[in-house]
Formats: sequence, structure tokens, C-alpha cells
Amino acid sequence: MCHIRTGYVLLAILALLSMPCAPAAHAQAASIEQTFASSLTAMPTEGLVVSGAFYVPVYSSVSMSQGKLRADFSVTLSIHNASETRPLVLRRIAYFDTAGKLVESHLKAPVALKPFSTVEVFVPTTDIRGGTGANFVVDWAASGEIAEPVIEALMVGSIGSGHYAFTTQGRPVKVIGRN
Repeated sequence: MCHIRTGYVLLAILALLSMPCAPAAHAQAASIEQTFASSLTAMPTEGLVVSGAFYVPVYSSVSMSQGKLRADFSVTLSIHNASETRPLVLRRIAYFDTAGKLVESHLKAPVALKPFSTVEVFVPTTDIRGGTGANFVVDWAASGEIAEPVIEALMVGSIGSGHYAFTTQGRPVKVIGRN
């Protein structure tokens, strides 16, 4: 009788192991508005007369050993309002894959960051949708003269017993070639 139960338990385990895994949750557990409520303030009532955009290269995966090995990384995008006096309005935080296809939009509506405050977007290691050439685009605005925001990304991952971490900085998007 004990052998029969053990056999059924083994069959159940094998059946569970052969089932396709459910896709990993890709979205953040809570919205930026919920997670970073203490960093946000009311939208400025004045017109938004200053604006810009940042391009932030990130790597949810990196090819290694002539492409025979792939290392997956978590990504933390940090957006800092570098102004001491003026709110920074974030209009868009968009995540794109290697082919330039939109993977996920992280804002439903614009939000305003308090002076010197920060918000973050986290992409877990298991979310490899971005690939080796992933990137974020962050569109921002302000109601007047403001310090340019500081936007960086931290990638963290491991291969075997080795752990790796590196950062990238956002670059302001400037139109080149206009006369």
C-alpha cells in the first residue's frame, strides 16, 4: 500500500513538473502613484513651458561567451527631480525592447515629483521581454526654469556564483540636423 501511494505521489510530481509554467508577472505590483505617493505632489496649475525627454539604455539580458550564454538582470530605473524648488512633471515612462517595440507604459497619466524626490520602475530578472537592447524613454516637463532631471538605471544579476551590477545614465534626447 505504501509503495502504491509513493507511486501516485511520484506521478503527481512528474505531472506538475511537466506542466508549462505560468508566465512571470511582468508589471510592478503597485503603480508609481501608489508606491511613491510620498514623492509626488499636485500637478502645477501654471502652464508647462519647459519640456524634454531622456533615452535610457538598459539590459534585461546580456549575451556572453560568443552568444552561447545569456545572463539575465533585474533593472531599476530611477528618476530624480534635481530641482530644489520646482515640481518635475513626468509625462511618460515607456519601456521598449531590442526591436524598438513598446513593452510596457509605466504611467497612466502624468505625475508631478516634489523637489529632490525620486520615483523608480523595477523590472525583475525573470522579465526578459526587453532583451539585450532594451531601453526606457522618459518625457518630462516643468512650469518654468528647472534643473535637468537625473535619470539612471541599475542592473543586477548573477551567473553561477558570480554577481554583477552596473549602471547606465539617461541621455537627453536632442534633435540633430535642424537648420
